[in-house]
Amino acid sequence: MSASKNRATNSLLRSEKKSLYRFLTLYVAMVIFGISLLSLFYYESQKKLMLSNQRVMLAQYAYIQTKRLKVLHHFFPEKNEYPRDPRFTSAIYDIEFNQIFSLNKIAEVHFDEEIYLVNGYVHFIKGLDTYYLGTRYLVIEVEDNGVWVKEIWKDILLYGIGAFLFFILFGLYLAKLFLKPMRDSIILLDRFIKDTTHELNTPLSAILANIEMMDTHVMVEKNRKKLDRINIAAKTVSTLYKDLTFLTLEQEKKNEDEVLDVRSIIKDRVEYFDVLARSKQIIFNLALEETELVMDKRKFIRIIDNLISNAIKYNKRNGKIYITLEKRRLIIEDTGIGIPEEKIPFMFDRYLRFNSSEGGFGIGLSIVKKIADEYGIRIRVESKESMGTRMVLEW
Repeated sequence: MSASKNRATNSLLRSEKKSLYRFLTLYVAMVIFGISLLSLFYYESQKKLMLSNQRVMLAQYAYIQTKRLKVLHHFFPEKNEYPRDPRFTSAIYDIEFNQIFSLNKIAEVHFDEEIYLVNGYVHFIKGLDTYYLGTRYLVIEVEDNGVWVKEIWKDILLYGIGAFLFFILFGLYLAKLFLKPMRDSIILLDRFIKDTTHELNTPLSAILANIEMMDTHVMVEKNRKKLDRINIAAKTVSTLYKDLTFLTLEQEKKNEDEVLDVRSIIKDRVEYFDVLARSKQIIFNLALEETELVMDKRKFIRIIDNLISNAIKYNKRNGKIYITLEKRRLIIEDTGIGIPEEKIPFMFDRYLRFNSSEGGFGIGLSIVKKIADEYGIRIRVESKESMGTRMVLEW
């Protein structure tokens, strides 16, 4: 059961994976945004708490400095040294916010706030009712030691990472629920294909064997055409059967790599599909050079069969198929219906079909891609609607 689930998970269509990645990306972004927003609110609340705690002390400092200014005011100019204190610095401003005298390190003053933090210093502003030395505003400044900030960052990192991990695990759980119906459908479809494959083997083998043994030379033209139709149908089902067999039974088999005569194999498979091509009056144009490739023969035949079968299936009547074999490159081009450019990235997804009028399960090209990736064969697809498709394989 575990193996079935793994296969099902690996069989997720790229479009569904893309949707899942978008969901997870959006979810993670929302989690990060939410945690960042909460962290900001927490920082601001702790900052207000710190300033509130500082306010009592700074108000006391302001009271002390006001008394000193009063003394200086009454004994000026005999006594003209501005009062200083090792615990704080201060500055005085007139009613028009002009600086009279300052010992503060930060010149920036927010007169609309009573207490605030600026550039690592806390300012406390006290308005004086009696203008000693022309002073309307007294600004007390103390340096912020930053301990509260370190404690805040410690809490944010600790609780933030914990919350992030919790929400990520919750998101993965949601994603698992999101994927479950699709995964169950794929498992069911795989099981159906496997069961169907077993049932197809015997009757299909009997049909193909009997067609091969028939002597068409003694048949009348009418019966020969009927036999051709049976042969076409049988070979179409045979190609599908071989794909199903490979998908459900053979893909895990150990490779039996050998040196393949690629030209000979292609000519043999073209001959095999000739009866299907003639049914749509499709002509093959071959330009094949001598080429060798080290690969499992049955897997290479699966690639060629699926590409030629698709070139026939999605071609137009009286169309053409061009097969060009060069050193380390194979090109199969048809004059068929083509596919939209935006759908090309998804054409190798399993169970994905772009034309519902044609038969099949939509597994042929996914098999081609799987085998190609296994042997390091690069596939390039060029297609335009109503103009055809060009498949280029390079190794």
